[in-house]
Amino acid sequence: MPISHATPSFVAPECEGDVLQVRDLHFSYPDGHAALHGVSLKLCNGDKVALVGPNGAGKSTLMLHLNGILGGHGEVEIGGQRITRDNLPSIRAMVGLVFQNPDDQLFSPTVFEDVAFGPLHMGLPEADVRARVTSALEAVRMSAYKDRLSHHLSVGEKKRIAIATVLSMNPSILVLDEPSAGLDPRARRTLINLLRELPITMLVSTHDMALVKELFPRTIVMDEGRVVADGLTMEILEDAELLTAHGLEKP
Repeated sequence: MPISHATPSFVAPECEGDVLQVRDLHFSYPDGHAALHGVSLKLCNGDKVALVGPNGAGKSTLMLHLNGILGGHGEVEIGGQRITRDNLPSIRAMVGLVFQNPDDQLFSPTVFEDVAFGPLHMGLPEADVRARVTSALEAVRMSAYKDRLSHHLSVGEKKRIAIATVLSMNPSILVLDEPSAGLDPRARRTLINLLRELPITMLVSTHDMALVKELFPRTIVMDEGRVVADGLTMEILEDAELLTAHGLEKP
């Protein structure tokens, strides 16, 4: 079924000091595959937004632009700063990117060292590093795990520690890729409660439509490198034609 390119009915609210602004972003991989075709979106402070779409829609490619891992044609601004090569370190401190596989982010011997890694490389004093680690572990309810070996933890525990590693950088926005993938029901419920409680702007790419329905007031739908809908989650989930056209199922 062809993609509908109708203008989304939802207009993001005006806000002072946008946390994230993407304007007309295009990107092609070295093999010539065009992954993004003019993507534009905006998140305000405190927004919690789901990013959904079929495999190959461009969601992960978009997320990798938000902290400068990839760089296409167009504009990406974080906290009013346009991403450039010169400000990448500060941008990456502002964007807490959490990958689908937590083993991609946990490489130190202990949980404490994993969570301390970012603040240490920011050159913070030891007392500040310890304070940030304590705060981040408290936020994900993993304070008792600080001396544990990261590679001995369950998948759900690793995902919470991976979130802590970016929270310790005091980011402006938390960007998560498939956070509920691979979790058993108890770990998934723990993660949902955690994401609900975190007082931070959030963009979450997921195929878990039940998670979308429960947690996110707003949903952005991508397909074939384009934003095809951006609206209130409950309205999008009631649009059977939209969901079917873009490989999604109503939860």
